[in-house]
Amino acid sequence: MRRRLAALAVLSALAAASNAQAATTDPVGDLISSVISGALPGTGVFNVKATLYHAGAKGVGALDSLGCKVVPMRTIAVDKSIIPRRTVIFIKETVGLKMPNGATHDGYWYATDIGSGIKGQRIDLYTGHGAASMKPMQALNLGKLTAVKVGKFEGCPPN
Repeated sequence: MRRRLAALAVLSALAAASNAQAATTDPVGDLISSVISGALPGTGVFNVKATLYHAGAKGVGALDSLGCKVVPMRTIAVDKSIIPRRTVIFIKETVGLKMPNGATHDGYWYATDIGSGIKGQRIDLYTGHGAASMKPMQALNLGKLTAVKVGKFEGCPPN
């Protein structure tokens, strides 16, 4: 019995040593950056507060900060020091919402815009033309959304 316990202890020590060598992350650095950015440590997951914006609002044009056409229920304005532009974001709370074309939302948004009021753990979701375009989003708890970085894109986002 003692030999088996000793063998298990050695195997555990070897496994821990190989995991320590394989780990290239800095846990303390990850923790510090997660506190600053609002991300969960070691992931691209953010707990964010959201606001809504629409065409027709003061200062909102037809193009985003990349020069691309803003796309209803797809364009998102971000703090580019937290979420870089050209990042594809998945927001699980928006899955199933009604899109302007009648389809249901798949939860994917494109970080193509920035705004002077978007700082830190805040995002701004573009809903379309006029204040009525915000109606499908009003059922959400905009005070707490989960935004996950799922990829990057080149050029302009799809329409």
